[in-house]
Formats: sequence, structure tokens, C-alpha cells
Amino acid sequence: MEQGQDPQDGPDEGSGSGGLSKRDTRAYQSAAEAAFVLPIGMLLGAGLDWWLETSPWLMLLGLVFGFTAMIRILLRMRKLVEAASEEHVDDESP
Repeated sequence: MEQGQDPQDGPDEGSGSGGLSKRDTRAYQSAAEAAFVLPIGMLLGAGLDWWLETSPWLMLLGLVFGFTAMIRILLRMRKLVEAASEEHVDDESP
């Protein structure tokens, strides 16, 4: 194992049997989170609107919170991609 590598992370390459690397898994997880936070926020807001009879204000607030969460997730994904590309450039340099 290389120095500076977290033993719990394991190797970043695939498992050799067609498995996904840890980086790929994080990317899929982030993409799924980004896809679901907007509808979840909207549905929670709509449910609260129905319960409190405040339609459509809490649904709109849920959409705003969902959109904000989606942007934060996309920014986190961008950092992961930039870090991966920097590692790739560093690996290719002599």
C-alpha cells in the first residue's frame, strides 16, 4: 500500500472483476442524490401544504431547498472531478 493512502479506502482502481472503483461509486451516489433532492423537497413541501392548508407556499419553499441542495451536491461533484483530473495529470508527469 502506498504511503498517504487511507487503508479503509482501498485501491481506487476497479476490483478486477468488473466492479466499480470507489471514485465511480461516489460519482454515482452524488448523481443519484442530485436527481432525487429536488422532487423530495417538492413532495415534502406539498405534503406540509396539504396538512397545513398553505398551498402552494411550502411546496415552493421545498423546491428552493431542494434546488439549493442539488447545487451543493453538484459543486461537491465538481471538486471530486477536479481532484481526479489533477491526480491523473500528476500520474502522467515524468
